[in-house]
Amino acid sequence: MQSAMGRPIGYRFTANAIFRRRRISGEYEMNGKKRRNRNVLVLIRTNYNILSTSQKKVADYVLANPELVMTTSLVDLAEGGNVSEPTVFRFLRKLGYDSYQVFRVDLAQTLAEGKDDNFYSEINEQDDAGEIRDKVLAFTANCFNDGKQIISAESLKTAANMIEKSEHIVTIGVGASYCMAYDLYHKLMRLGISSQVTNDTHIMNILCSRLTENDMLICFSHSGESREILEALRIAKKGGAGTVAVTSYKNSTATVLADCSILSSSYETHYRADSMTSRILQLGIIDMLYILLVLHDRDKRQAEINRSRLAVARNKT
Repeated sequence: MQSAMGRPIGYRFTANAIFRRRRISGEYEMNGKKRRNRNVLVLIRTNYNILSTSQKKVADYVLANPELVMTTSLVDLAEGGNVSEPTVFRFLRKLGYDSYQVFRVDLAQTLAEGKDDNFYSEINEQDDAGEIRDKVLAFTANCFNDGKQIISAESLKTAANMIEKSEHIVTIGVGASYCMAYDLYHKLMRLGISSQVTNDTHIMNILCSRLTENDMLICFSHSGESREILEALRIAKKGGAGTVAVTSYKNSTATVLADCSILSSSYETHYRADSMTSRILQLGIIDMLYILLVLHDRDKRQAEINRSRLAVARNKT
């Protein structure tokens, strides 16, 4: 016995059933046209910051129930997310989709090919220490996986080349972002690269006013809207210095002002702000830049690293 759609009664509409067809390098055919599959779960997480409050409800529902959403109607998705149907459409457009059908097909293939271990599980007040540990570690692991989509290899290469060509580098950040600025400063010094770091707003402006076209400013700002950071960027640019902004928001003022921007965010949950995941990825970005610089001139950099190690060794017993 068959349903109206020609499928046997009780047929399970699964990801594998949808994609029981030939796959070529992540592409599939739909309505006679070849499309390249997109990892929907990663796409949602990496664009979470630009969603409105109501659109985030849709995102949360999809991330928590991908198998269900894969087979559900748009009306049911709106009901499940407790939003209106137009909100779902706006959510899809934010992700670059014009069709809910295409969105579901991409979601199905993401699940069928095992492209994402969906660890999305919100921490709640009843969780014990072990559950919190497991959820935070899983969440952190997902953030690093999402970094492949967020962090531009071209931007990393550009920033590393700018550092190589600069005579002097100033790194800055305020609040928690100062920790990132200091970590980069420490690594640059280990490589023998002339640099300074500060979180004092007056010193920031003074240092930036001394930068020339042969120098560089690297700033860390989660929001990309910190007034102190933006003012420092403007001062540095006025003197002709190269500028790099490491931030979470691609449409922030910092990304507009900087010559090069490196994005560093995933998404937030009720108990864990996206600024926390941003800092984790920023530490990874700093290591990426460090390795690129070492590989650019291995012999020279290794000699500088050894020199730094010997200097520090004097303080160890």
